[in-house]
Amino acid sequence: MFNRFETRSLLALVFLYATRMLGLFMVLPVLALFAPQYAGSTTFWVGVALGVYGLTQGLLQIPFGLLSDRLGRKPILMAGMLLFILGSMIAALADSMFWMIVGRALQGTGAVSSVIMALLSDLTREQNRTKAMAAVGGSIGASFAIAMVLGPVVASIWGLSAIFWITAGLGLAGIAVVAGLPNPKSQVSGQAVIPVPRMIGDVLGDRELTRLNFGIFVLHFAQMATWVAVPVVLEQVVGFPRSQHWWLYLATMGGGFALMVPFLWYGETRRKMKPVFVGAVAVLTAAEVVLLMSGSTLPQIFAGLLLFFMAFNLLEASLPSLLSKQSPAGVKGTAMGVYSSCQFFGAFCGGLAGGAVAHYFGLQAVFVLSLLGAAVWLLVASRMAVPRHLSSMTLAMKNGESLDSSQFVGVVAGVRDVINIPEQKLIYVKVDEQRFDRAHFEAVLGRPLASS
Repeated sequence: MFNRFETRSLLALVFLYATRMLGLFMVLPVLALFAPQYAGSTTFWVGVALGVYGLTQGLLQIPFGLLSDRLGRKPILMAGMLLFILGSMIAALADSMFWMIVGRALQGTGAVSSVIMALLSDLTREQNRTKAMAAVGGSIGASFAIAMVLGPVVASIWGLSAIFWITAGLGLAGIAVVAGLPNPKSQVSGQAVIPVPRMIGDVLGDRELTRLNFGIFVLHFAQMATWVAVPVVLEQVVGFPRSQHWWLYLATMGGGFALMVPFLWYGETRRKMKPVFVGAVAVLTAAEVVLLMSGSTLPQIFAGLLLFFMAFNLLEASLPSLLSKQSPAGVKGTAMGVYSSCQFFGAFCGGLAGGAVAHYFGLQAVFVLSLLGAAVWLLVASRMAVPRHLSSMTLAMKNGESLDSSQFVGVVAGVRDVINIPEQKLIYVKVDEQRFDRAHFEAVLGRPLASS
């Protein structure tokens, strides 16, 4: 159970993460519709404006995390939020696509996701950390769902600039939240939560992690490219007024979430994550086929969006879980850093490519582009190994001890990996909880494990 301090810290950081993502997501369903009001607007530049925040996010995630280890979490969080607010204000005041793109790029320079996760790790105990991370992850999905409904409502009443003013206001609220948090010295930095440059090569060389990183790239590529086309197709091809888009997104998002929950439960509880995961990629592929063939038929577009959101929600929820299971002990922070960068680069490339394809080949070609990406991912995902159901233990080094993995791996039931991190005086142990022989491990270790 969380104590009072942990609960207060968790709520504050979930609010900070969720409101920031809410502001970024709200423009997705409306930017393509309102872009003609801005000087120099073309479909290509709409795609760039949608995706450019992903470029700056992807480039700065790891540097911001490393700086927070050196300078402290709160100063870097404050700096990142100020950049985010500045970008939101520039986008709100923009009268051309050039300044819209500048504003969106500056929003992305507030790349504090890894810093938020690091501070959350600093402020929670080991036994509560996984639940805390899951709460933050869940807030991303909730932000996306709310944004898809709220964005069209706000823009139809007050215009696109109102979304950016609201985003700036949420950023100011986030700064107030950060000001009230403690600024602890890093307790579980480095390999636990912050990417370590010397370990990036190890992560990139891991075949299973590469499959997952490719997957999150394609997922956000397809998300951003698809939303270059969907709002415009709804209004200009189907004749569905923009003021009513919100209820279509509400129905398809809600329906997609309801449809994905049983599959996620089945995959996790029955250890069937591979077929569920591959099936979700197949559903994403099918969604793009349905959207491509929908023409001007609203019910078919509804079906395509329902399938898209079902697949997106399921994949967005399962990818981080699979990454955690596949990451070697002690390098989860680096693995997550590479994963997050791939996610943001996918958003950038999806916006850029989607805008270019729509500009030169038409809106329907965007669905072909996303379909090709999903089809390649389906082939890659089908070859993935069956996920290991492992968890990590963190041990404090006692008097400079160092554990030899050969003493445990293959000797103690359930132990899969042991990594010593002398710089942090920590030892990471990866175990299969269903097979882990705790008593034998303690006997070989020579001391009891700390009770959690």
